[in-house]
Amino acid sequence: MATYARLGAAAKVPLLGLGTWKSPPGKVAAAVMAAIDAGYRHFDCAYVYQNEKEVGEGIQQKIKEGVVKREDLFVVSKAGEELFPTDGKGMSIPSNTDILHTWEAMEELVDAGLVKAIGISNFNREQTERILNKPGLKHKPANNQIECHPYLTQEKLINYCQSKGITVTAYCPLGRPDRAKPEEPCLLDDPKIKEIAAKHNKTPAQVLLRFQIQRNVIAIPKSVTPQRIVENSKVFDFELTKEEMATLLSLNRNWRICEMIMCKNHKEYPFNAEY
Repeated sequence: MATYARLGAAAKVPLLGLGTWKSPPGKVAAAVMAAIDAGYRHFDCAYVYQNEKEVGEGIQQKIKEGVVKREDLFVVSKAGEELFPTDGKGMSIPSNTDILHTWEAMEELVDAGLVKAIGISNFNREQTERILNKPGLKHKPANNQIECHPYLTQEKLINYCQSKGITVTAYCPLGRPDRAKPEEPCLLDDPKIKEIAAKHNKTPAQVLLRFQIQRNVIAIPKSVTPQRIVENSKVFDFELTKEEMATLLSLNRNWRICEMIMCKNHKEYPFNAEY
């Protein structure tokens, strides 16, 4: 089983990465160091997570110790130099920037050698097509990062992206263990997922990560607990059967954790489309 996905000719990305969204400053540097020690070589970050400085400190420390070299690591960040501005009601104040202009600016980063590859996040099919059909396109998106787990399987969007040579990264691959409301469904407690996990002598989290990896989808589970970080990495030593994969896909209920409600008024709000 491959442990990497290719990003065009330019780069390859590990199929398992450490997510850092909601990882509190003060804990994230230690989490990154534990992850590097556990074999992680892919880190998913963003300016808006407000913890990139600590992620960098954790990486720097491990480079200093000689555990890894910078070129061994795949570090993802997101465009957006400011936190989303909001109005008095907490709704985002949209800018009029066209995504095609933003894409051209990102292409310049590739040409300047500042990044290995560029991608998109939360783009639906129509938005992705707009970039692919852009006149004078220099670099097509290498990746689309979307929410994905058995309650939101995203089959149509993943098939579409992969058919165009765009890899897919699943965020929230474990659902939301720290759920905001007690009535929210918890994937890790789903009886069918627990049953599959027991058969393989694995945890429900490991099954959920393996589910993505077998679809050639990159998974970026978030954790700051060293024991869980190690546990989440042990997903390359077993395989789910066709029937188990079908069972997991059958759990789809189009339930979205990150609805980005504050952006519903944005002309580019992506989730009104079927996919």
